[in-house]
Amino acid sequence: MMSFSTPTATTQVKALCQKYNVLLIADEVQTGLCRTGKMLAVDWDGCKPDVLILGKALSGGVLPVSAVLSSHEVILTIKPGEHGSTYGGNPLACRVAMAALNVLKDENMAENSLVMGERLRAGLAAIDTDLITTVRGRGLLSAIVVDDTEEGSLAMDICMQLKDAGLLAKPTHGNIIRLAPPLCINAEQIDQAVGIIDGVCRRF
Repeated sequence: MMSFSTPTATTQVKALCQKYNVLLIADEVQTGLCRTGKMLAVDWDGCKPDVLILGKALSGGVLPVSAVLSSHEVILTIKPGEHGSTYGGNPLACRVAMAALNVLKDENMAENSLVMGERLRAGLAAIDTDLITTVRGRGLLSAIVVDDTEEGSLAMDICMQLKDAGLLAKPTHGNIIRLAPPLCINAEQIDQAVGIIDGVCRRF
């Protein structure tokens, strides 16, 4: 989780897919739409996948909606009745998605994600504790690796204490805590979050 590829990894995978006539499908339900500091995570590698999957932030949290994007060459191979979508084709959800995309662009959410994410990780890296072994991420999708095994419970224990202190985070393994703040978060709020995490770490 949260182990981003090297700058050319996705491009190399794309080349392999082209060589063997395989479609490259990018699942950007979680990483897409400014979350990693660019509109799409694949933009970091300058790679254009054959199929792109979007969801979550696509509606700004208002209505459930998802999307599959591709070229006519790929999409038109699917005939009516061969594919269904629980949240596809809803006119209201599609209109909301269009408005949400405009907000992401007009309010420079990718840039804010990039700048605030760097501020967050710098603040976390400066916390004086042996509890944190690694801080990693891109944009506003970050992970704290704590000194425990994947089977341990330390990450969950920390997250429960963070909740009580007013900050929500998610353990993804026994030793990893995922942080995915709102794309509109500001510097003051980032610093407040770092302060809460620092205070909780001192209790262990």
